[in-house]
Amino acid sequence: MNYLEIINKCLSELSFKQVSDFSELVKPEHQRIKNYINIIAQEVCSSENWNFLLKEESLTLPAQCSEITNTINGKIIAVYIENAEYKFCEDFKRLLLKKEKAKVFSIFNDKLLFPEFEKEQTVKIIYYTRNWALSSDNKEKSKLEEATDISIIPQQYIEPILVYGTSMRIKGDPQYIKYNFWQSMYNSAIAAMRSEITVDANYSPALKLFRK
Repeated sequence: MNYLEIINKCLSELSFKQVSDFSELVKPEHQRIKNYINIIAQEVCSSENWNFLLKEESLTLPAQCSEITNTINGKIIAVYIENAEYKFCEDFKRLLLKKEKAKVFSIFNDKLLFPEFEKEQTVKIIYYTRNWALSSDNKEKSKLEEATDISIIPQQYIEPILVYGTSMRIKGDPQYIKYNFWQSMYNSAIAAMRSEITVDANYSPALKLFRK
């Protein structure tokens, strides 16, 4: 289900007229629906360590260099160099002053800091992404924007979470005839996701969220 299809589902649930083209979404209620879909997607994706958020990326650390630009848009949970795990160090000054030799890394502004190596190194990073959407050509995005964009939330949960969740927010009245149904379906979907596709309950990453 793409962004336009999600919006049309919301319009149907709320008894509004559906649209045939994304350019028709010009009314205030259209904008509210679009905003709430992204708000709910962000709230849900950032609420748990969902497996579908896990990503891996490799960066190059040049020889005799102790810092590289942090291009990771997400929460880092593991860093490896030459198959050895590097732990996060809060005291970035130890690495910034190039006096650290232990297997640690840190963050300073928009840079990742490491000990210096004589040879170029490949840094493998595993993280939970903050890009919660995909374009039609499979490029990661921070939110749904175009008609053909899709959410990275598993498709079987899109309708109960994004459609019914948005409908609840828009209507905002527990006395509304559909409200209890929406709420029940939304809560059931969140519970199902939590039991089926979260990272193992015994796993608790300790590294901190990077902010640029």
